[in-house]
Amino acid sequence: MRADAPAKPAIEHPMESLLRMDRIPHIWCPTCGIGTAVTAFASALEENEIPLDSVSVVSGIGCTGRVAGYMKLDSYHTTHGRAVPFAVGLHLAKPSLKVVVFSGDGDLAGIGGNHFIHTARRNVDITVICVNNFLYAMTGGQVAATTPVSANTSTSPYGNFEQPFNLPLLAQSCGAVYVARWTALHIRRMTKAFGEALNKKGFSFVEVIAPCSTLYARRNRLGTGLDLMKFYHDNSEIRHGADPNDLNIGFQEKIICGKFVDIEKPTFLDSMNECYGKSLGEKYEIYEGAAHA
Repeated sequence: MRADAPAKPAIEHPMESLLRMDRIPHIWCPTCGIGTAVTAFASALEENEIPLDSVSVVSGIGCTGRVAGYMKLDSYHTTHGRAVPFAVGLHLAKPSLKVVVFSGDGDLAGIGGNHFIHTARRNVDITVICVNNFLYAMTGGQVAATTPVSANTSTSPYGNFEQPFNLPLLAQSCGAVYVARWTALHIRRMTKAFGEALNKKGFSFVEVIAPCSTLYARRNRLGTGLDLMKFYHDNSEIRHGADPNDLNIGFQEKIICGKFVDIEKPTFLDSMNECYGKSLGEKYEIYEGAAHA
């Protein structure tokens, strides 16, 4: 470097402390909503002053599954559908960690659906963020567990006829203590929801509806990702406390957003310690992966 060269700024990007800048530019398509969700998540960590060495991010396979590789945190890119059980293992080994699963609808509701429902049932203290773009995007645009009826995908070229999951209802009915849904357009509200979920004790779930401009939009002749964002603007209805039974998403129909569940109940470890404490005379406690009697 020349002596008269300007000094390199300490931070070149406002989120350099949170993102692995050596991996930028990212792989996501233009107008995809995943990057917006990552920005909201990073902002939530900053706004809630959560120490970065106390957070771990786990992702599976798929477009959203690449999130773990871009976060400058302890992060893990796991196998398809296995992000949730991997995260549960991290939490049980070190309960002081804030473990966040950040993955897609195919990974969490399709391939990994069984892990999702039982982890919610047990109320394990982790946060699950699901970016839902209504199909398996990275693997070729196949029909998914969230694809709306009549939507065109590579494996439903004449329109999907299978009823999709209502993810907020699924999470609530299985035992989640915090459930919210926002679109990738609702950046500030999504950021707030991420912060609330991170600070919630128990199984918290946030669904993010995001456009897939390369496959979903093209196959269904919906324009670009920006066109889908405009659709979200015109057709999203914020209804906090709505009955999760009313949150189904039809093809190009109204999307109900908001915070739907925010309750308190014992976590998995709380219940385990209480059970074994009574059995062993209130002398049993599990923490940091070790049993003490």
